[in-house]
Amino acid sequence: MIAMKENRTYKWGMIGCGSVTEVKSAPAYQHTEGFELFAVMGRDLSKAKDYAHRHQVPNFYDDADTLINHPEVDAIYIATPPDSHEYYALKVAAAGKICCIEKPMAPSYEACQNITAAFEARNLPLFVSYYRRSLPRFLKIKEWLDQNKIGTIRHLHWRFEKPTNDLDNSRAYNWRTDASIAPGGYFDDLASHGLNLFTYLLGNIDRAEGTAENRLGLYSAKDSITGKWVHDSGVSGFGSWDFGAEQRQDVVKIYGNEGNITFSVFGEQPIVLENDEERIELSIEHPKHIQAYHVENMKAHLNNEGEHPSRGASAAHTAWVMECILQNKIEVINN
Repeated sequence: MIAMKENRTYKWGMIGCGSVTEVKSAPAYQHTEGFELFAVMGRDLSKAKDYAHRHQVPNFYDDADTLINHPEVDAIYIATPPDSHEYYALKVAAAGKICCIEKPMAPSYEACQNITAAFEARNLPLFVSYYRRSLPRFLKIKEWLDQNKIGTIRHLHWRFEKPTNDLDNSRAYNWRTDASIAPGGYFDDLASHGLNLFTYLLGNIDRAEGTAENRLGLYSAKDSITGKWVHDSGVSGFGSWDFGAEQRQDVVKIYGNEGNITFSVFGEQPIVLENDEERIELSIEHPKHIQAYHVENMKAHLNNEGEHPSRGASAAHTAWVMECILQNKIEVINN
């Protein structure tokens, strides 16, 4: 097991060189003091080499085991499609190394439980890239809620819609809409962010249900989903996600008995607080590398300077909620 020491440099290996790593994540590791992106791995060695040269990463491989077991690598960031997350994560746990996994954590709740158990058994840090829990705009919303700015919280409603894109309409292969990899399609990729954020803001979910359909027939995954849930606190939630809509919408509203808060999960529109005494509208931009605060919080966690807000257990809980909604039946978590 890696010994956690203050003020050490952690050398990271990254499995996967896809688009999410180009701007959103990999540069955040490189720009965080005390972290070094030491090596990357891709199944195509030429692509891994190109990525390493463009991002000034000193080492590149086409074999995951070589990267994971490299004696100088302290930690692994898994940035591959979700159907491979469990396979790689169990290897990382067996190697006794720190891990961060891209979201969603895995395609099934069972796989998430397997991953979480493997790291807990060895007392190893496990992080998941639900980075919205670390972004300033959502921390401000949490602050408002904690300050009872809208009184007793009663309900949350999220409406998300997006049109089909050229790739969808061409019916060309896209792993994000392949039901064997992502049963909910874009729901898995996008709604997971919101549902995970809501549990951060309002607490864990006690029960959830939903309906999921494939109305467009453009791919194998679901494209129209509705869900409702109840948080442990009694706050109710409702969401609708349409991935074949006329135009894009992304609006969340949290209702309290003394006001409400409106915001977007993905956009950078102002966050708005309204109650009887005031109306506050704040514009808080995302950082250039959107995972920057998430990565900085991992460093703080490893240096015993705070608890990271997105770890294995909370990510697995999100997977359970998503599975309940997609399975078209009510489920109650086993506490």
